[in-house]
Amino acid sequence: MTRSELEHLIRASGAIVDDNELVIIGSPAILGQFPEAPAVLRRSMEADLYPRHDPSLAELVDGSIGEGSSFHEQFGYYAQGVGPDTAVLPAGWEERLVRVDNANTRGIAGLCLEVHDLAISKYVAGRPKGLAFTSELARHKMTDHKVLLRRLAKTRTPRAVRVRVKSRIAADFAR
Repeated sequence: MTRSELEHLIRASGAIVDDNELVIIGSPAILGQFPEAPAVLRRSMEADLYPRHDPSLAELVDGSIGEGSSFHEQFGYYAQGVGPDTAVLPAGWEERLVRVDNANTRGIAGLCLEVHDLAISKYVAGRPKGLAFTSELARHKMTDHKVLLRRLAKTRTPRAVRVRVKSRIAADFAR
């Protein structure tokens, strides 16, 4: 997904749910902070998002421009409506959101996770695709080892998950 495609999804999703702010929690959130992110970090064709003011309306996004919709067929990318609890995030993540709000979004703002918060959510989820993403973030020096450990310390997770995430972070920075 490109930054302009993300902006299109922000504009379309905001119009569908009549909300001027959408929280972007999936990997395309990288495009908020890094609009020209390396191609390896832009492989996803779906943006996980929800309306900030009424997250329950996320289902409308799915039904209108979600996977398999005519929007998806026409443009090759889509929005996936999710809820605020979809990602496990460090305390204070909302203060670090990166705002995407320009002429292409027509007054609707996409609030993208900051890169370290995004990475923590991927480490905690532990899915292979997400771990490949975090590895590439480290390889491209887009994340900092110490910042990740500080954010992990502010993330509510069971001890076993915290130990596993520390190990994954260490492995990404050992390369």
